[in-house]
Amino acid sequence: MTDTTEENGPVVQLRLVVEADDYEQAVAFYRDVLGLREQEAFEAEGVGAKVTILHAGYATLEIANPAQRRMIDEVEVGHPTTPRLRVAFEVPDAEERTQKLVDAGASLVAPPTETPWQSLNSRLDAPAGLHITLFQELLTLEERTKLEGFGTDAERH
Repeated sequence: MTDTTEENGPVVQLRLVVEADDYEQAVAFYRDVLGLREQEAFEAEGVGAKVTILHAGYATLEIANPAQRRMIDEVEVGHPTTPRLRVAFEVPDAEERTQKLVDAGASLVAPPTETPWQSLNSRLDAPAGLHITLFQELLTLEERTKLEGFGTDAERH
């Protein structure tokens, strides 16, 4: 059951809904290869409608201005690539997981690259038309917030 107490804020869950032309391939890729845990799956009897809800830890919505998006593209890929929507997954081992996804059919856009914000990021074009980043944090949140130009929302208030 989802905790809806006020301390969690007015929004309880972020759910990104993606239409996949090859539904079975997309479910297998994100569930079996990337490792997202299947939370629920439903099928409408007689109409062929299917949905699988995959649990991806906790979700955040990252809002970036165009200059930030261009800067991230430059750091991770070396040139502009990202469409307006990119999905990022934190993983414990970016190199290993990137190779698994490539072996499973994702197209490598950029290999794992260490970023100025101390993460190891790769870029891939994946099933269901998603442009994704895999990232591995190399420092703890506490260590990162001590770096020049970094901070948390709590520090601004």
